[in-house]
Amino acid sequence: MPPIADVQGRWTPARRLVALRAPVHGPVMDQKATFPDSPSAEPAFFDNAEAAVTRLQELYEGSVTHLAEVFRRFMRGERPSGRLRATYPYVAVTIPTFPAIDPRLSYGFLGQPGRYSTTITRPDIFRSYLDQQLGMILANHKAPLEVGYSKTPIPVHFAFPVDAHAEGAVAADFDIWLKDAFDVPDLSVVDDAIVNSTPRKHVGEEPLAYFTAQRTDYSLQRLAHYTGTLPEHFQNFVLFTNYQFYIDAFIQHAKKLMADRAPGYEAFVEPGNIITLSGQLQGKGAPPPRQPQMSAYHLKAPDHSGITMVNIGVGPSNAKTITDHIAVLRPHAWLMLGHCAGLRGSQRLGDYVLAHAYVREDHVLDADLPVWVPIPALAEVQVALEEAVADITQLPGYEVKTVMRTGTIVTIDNRNWELRDQAELVEKFSQSRAIALDMESATIAANGYRFRVPYGTLLCVSDKPLHGELKLPGMASAFYKKQVNQHLAIGLRALEKLRALKPAQLHSRKLRSFSEVAFQ
Repeated sequence: MPPIADVQGRWTPARRLVALRAPVHGPVMDQKATFPDSPSAEPAFFDNAEAAVTRLQELYEGSVTHLAEVFRRFMRGERPSGRLRATYPYVAVTIPTFPAIDPRLSYGFLGQPGRYSTTITRPDIFRSYLDQQLGMILANHKAPLEVGYSKTPIPVHFAFPVDAHAEGAVAADFDIWLKDAFDVPDLSVVDDAIVNSTPRKHVGEEPLAYFTAQRTDYSLQRLAHYTGTLPEHFQNFVLFTNYQFYIDAFIQHAKKLMADRAPGYEAFVEPGNIITLSGQLQGKGAPPPRQPQMSAYHLKAPDHSGITMVNIGVGPSNAKTITDHIAVLRPHAWLMLGHCAGLRGSQRLGDYVLAHAYVREDHVLDADLPVWVPIPALAEVQVALEEAVADITQLPGYEVKTVMRTGTIVTIDNRNWELRDQAELVEKFSQSRAIALDMESATIAANGYRFRVPYGTLLCVSDKPLHGELKLPGMASAFYKKQVNQHLAIGLRALEKLRALKPAQLHSRKLRSFSEVAFQ
């Protein structure tokens, strides 16, 4: 049996899979075997963020390596006398006095004295993010960072690569043994209490981050399942669409950039983790056996500064699901590029709609973000989108208004809304001053607001049901061929403009309340 860790003791996905391949049959070696104790270490203190993150990585690797080793022995028939456990590392900081902070900052500081902490998972994915966040805390407070092992167990399911499944390797009559021996995901503590600003179940230390380690691990697993790509490929600038036409155009654009060795981009990743490196014409890897529910494509750049595009399909439920999980990666912005029904007679097919307000008739977020909460337009995103429309259409100044309107978008949860009582709908549309209707945009914007991720929406009018222009197959095909490439080019240009801003400009105070965590 190969070792679980390499010669340096580092935890790698390839080595972790070894534990899953161990046999589950044959003679039981020992019903009460002696297993090594859970990793432990005294807390250490750091005045350097990179050193603190390196220590977090060491502790995390120690925990998951331990779990892989004991799981391998468990799968070979050895039985523990007690629970086999390893815990997440944590980082904490104690602030003794009220700080004097630059009032322009929206994150990177702690508002009042106290002890703040968070559990950490996958430091390999979050390395640059943690370096930045902890570096800001040190710069603003001059208080040492405390790093150690927490009391929060790592579920055995989360200790393996996100494309491996511990439970799949365990025979049916083995499952009870597994739950008795190992910690499994505990949904009672995998919640959004911090990000929703609701009272916490466990009063004591204040949180440093919006998401705990278990909540983050849960989403990393879901991202791989829904998108067909590993979470480490996701970039900090995200485009959502509800049509495969846009994905096809993005694939063509990304592969041309790879073939041309375009500066600034390193690789292009498709579902199945097929990777095309800069300078290559063909990617390496195999497509997934079946198309994932919400396929993701990643145009990778250094430090995750590239662009991810996701086909979320149709409907607010999908929109909520994918943004619930991408939010743990703390992206710098996400935009919705999709189609909508134009509600004004003056609109033409192919016109653009820049959302500056939303009517939330989708209902999927009502329990997390009440409908009375306003979802404001974000100036930086609005300017980037409007300038991008002008750049790509080459229409100067006021002329851009000939192809784009700014206004309110209604997001609804009924695809066949046209069949409802028109008098009721027209009254709502008129009262809200709505100019367009779709099924995803308000959900994505509201979850951006909820998760403190900058958001924006630019839609394209594809039909006008109230005016007798329905989206029929022949009309749709002609429309898509003409409009998709331009619309995608506008979205890409807008993200380039947002990428040129400093993170502190994007993650502005408009998205944060009077009592927030320190991490962005």
